[in-house]
Amino acid sequence: MATLKKTIWTFIKEYSLITLGILLYVMGWTVFLIPNNLVGGGVTGISSIIQYATDGFVSIGISYFVLNAILILISVVVLGRSFGGKTIYGIILASVGLSVLQKVIPSEIIVTLALQNGKLMSTIMGGIMAGVGIGMSISQGGSTGGTDIVALIYTKYRNVSPGKVILVLDVFIICSSLFFPSFVNDINPETGKVLLDEAGNHITHLMPFAEKITTVVYGLILVTVNSYVVDLYLSGQQQSVQLFILSRKYKEIADAITHELHRGVTVLDGKGWYTQQNTEVLMVLTRKSDLNLLLRYIKAIDPEAFLSVSSVSGVYGKGFDAIKGRVKKQEEIIKNTKSL
Repeated sequence: MATLKKTIWTFIKEYSLITLGILLYVMGWTVFLIPNNLVGGGVTGISSIIQYATDGFVSIGISYFVLNAILILISVVVLGRSFGGKTIYGIILASVGLSVLQKVIPSEIIVTLALQNGKLMSTIMGGIMAGVGIGMSISQGGSTGGTDIVALIYTKYRNVSPGKVILVLDVFIICSSLFFPSFVNDINPETGKVLLDEAGNHITHLMPFAEKITTVVYGLILVTVNSYVVDLYLSGQQQSVQLFILSRKYKEIADAITHELHRGVTVLDGKGWYTQQNTEVLMVLTRKSDLNLLLRYIKAIDPEAFLSVSSVSGVYGKGFDAIKGRVKKQEEIIKNTKSL
């Protein structure tokens, strides 16, 4: 029963965080980026180019869903069914959000937050929200689709951060927007609202080429902010710490860490130089997110325990990160060594 409860709780937590991440991602686009006709990367960036080029005839949510359908099949094959299921959920939620929120969010909010603050501030705010949303989704094994899938496939076999892979792909997509037309809504300078014709349709005009170049520059700023925030979020989630623990109750502490927290413990032989007595030192490696829980366990067993905590830049092995990349055969290593 305990295992069942843990499984259900894990399922609820993962999908709740994925849902929150997708909503942040969609809000960043619908509130800050789309109203300013800004172009980003990934499938969302391609979909925004399509929406601007068709004067809103093809909604960003529809093209987003269609383009991601092909990538879903690839993700299921390469990354597994679990990732595919979470990706399908994320893509459906993002597609609905990108289509619905553009009509639901009051124009006053968009005018106040996005249009009145200018394109630069909208680029930064939208990039931060979208980056946090992507990072939150990836950390739970999900994705917002598009280049996120390509990044996860690549980083599965190479030690490259997902943000850098996304950055390279996004730069290409943003620069390609120069070759497509872009229709911009006419805005009332006094009220900041979109102008409508007699039939109630938005009045638009074709964006000049010089302004498109500026939009590309804003797009490059957007993906830079986006990729940095993704890496910052994921590195914070995956950062590890190393603890050295000195305690007379080292056996009880080691058992608790091993059986309750399911982390490995190494017992080192030491000697206190002042007391000239032999002592045992516990060395533990764990995720930073688990540190507070581990400290509470130690304090409950031995309040007088002496601890040293330090951050480590990389931990590879079972329970942590895997060393990625093609493993060279011994014959190939010897051949390369002889050729030097």
